[in-house]
Amino acid sequence: MRILILCLVLSALPGVAQPVKNVYVDSFGDKPGASELRQQVTAELRKSPGVQVVAAPTDADLVLSGTGEVYVKSHYSLNPRDRSVNDAQAVYTGYLSVELKDKKGETVWSYLATPHSSGSRDVSRILARLVVKKLSGEVVDPSSAPSKDVIHMTMLNGAGATFPYPVYKKWFEAFHKRFPEIEIHYEPVGSEAGINRLMEGATDFAGSDAMIGADEYFAGGKPKFLRFPTIMGAVVPVYSLPDMPTELRFTPEILAGIYLGRIRKWNDPRIKAVNRDAMLPDREIAVIHRSDGSGTSYVWTDYLSKVSADWKAAVGVNSAPPKWPIGAGAEGNEGVAKLVRDTPASIGYVEYIYAITNHMAYGSLRNSAGRFTSPDLESILAAARGSSSRIAEDFQTSITNPPGADAYPVAAFSWFVVPAQVNDADKKRALKEFLQWMLGAGERQAAALGYVSIAPEVLLREQRMLDRY
Repeated sequence: MRILILCLVLSALPGVAQPVKNVYVDSFGDKPGASELRQQVTAELRKSPGVQVVAAPTDADLVLSGTGEVYVKSHYSLNPRDRSVNDAQAVYTGYLSVELKDKKGETVWSYLATPHSSGSRDVSRILARLVVKKLSGEVVDPSSAPSKDVIHMTMLNGAGATFPYPVYKKWFEAFHKRFPEIEIHYEPVGSEAGINRLMEGATDFAGSDAMIGADEYFAGGKPKFLRFPTIMGAVVPVYSLPDMPTELRFTPEILAGIYLGRIRKWNDPRIKAVNRDAMLPDREIAVIHRSDGSGTSYVWTDYLSKVSADWKAAVGVNSAPPKWPIGAGAEGNEGVAKLVRDTPASIGYVEYIYAITNHMAYGSLRNSAGRFTSPDLESILAAARGSSSRIAEDFQTSITNPPGADAYPVAAFSWFVVPAQVNDADKKRALKEFLQWMLGAGERQAAALGYVSIAPEVLLREQRMLDRY
């Protein structure tokens, strides 16, 4: 797989002449704060050596576009003993999701910036600086030759995980623009249902965040399916507490205790011990969980089983709806997000991007190194690095609770699962074409939606498997 490197010259080597790149900063959408974010990014880019910000996309070598928002996360009073006073201060937060595209409209780089802490309206400047700083260095040039094979009109049907659905939806649309002969339909019904449909022959592929049992995976000593890692993401604990300006901290023991029904109030001493500055209410914790078969639940219960012997013994790891000791259920990440938002004093778990785009409060977790770590692209990537030695030959590997001081502990791979043997030549060709595209252009689009692309050494292993497919 040929990979070319395009230097953006934001960090050019001393003494080496580099060509100036003309960059156009397109709209970041129409949500609150988006216009200011565009202005701040433009100003930061103008300070960067080797970059010329141009006024029209027709004059640009590269176009930076995306979506962004700055919003009020909560309020706090200058008089913490009286929350009814009128001098409450707003606490701002936000996000900026960007993609850098070349003249052909191909994504060469993407990123999702979130502030490390909430505070004043300077959030827009913080996000702009994070994006431009990250933009410094190298990005992958997506130039790749179109398929030489004749591709007939082909439709692929898939179903499965909701965990990666935002990026899968984006991929299928972008791929169809590149290959209009191939249409891909995907239903985000949950990992368990997706795998079941694939095994029944009802779909051409499945999306899954859950591991497949050996008895389901093999037949006569040979694999019935192949697994291709697609992205990495994170599951985050989200909560609904009014007037909580600070990000809550959770330990493994606290999360297991809440989901086992042993910690029932927000002002429980165990929660207060790690959140000394938070004004925790004397309210019952409303526990929310997935009601459907779910890869997100698999990741969540896999993590709890690693950090809590009591959880492992009582509930264990399961992508099917486990026997939850407590709580109310909802279908899909979207369903959990909505129920948490609509239920005061609640806690739930959703994929990272759902928490961001739904303006949900999410907490930091104490990792295996003893550090409280918030989810972001860097801490998810650190989880992958800490688990690199554990990645199995067939790519089926759990990376929850990894080693590493900077690693976010509830990170996971997501996979495309395809039949090892496909009798329909057109469908096999279409599947292979998509997987080839995914390993290159698709991976470069992942970061804009809060996912981490697969490490280069793993992509090379996937490419070798695809070459034999």
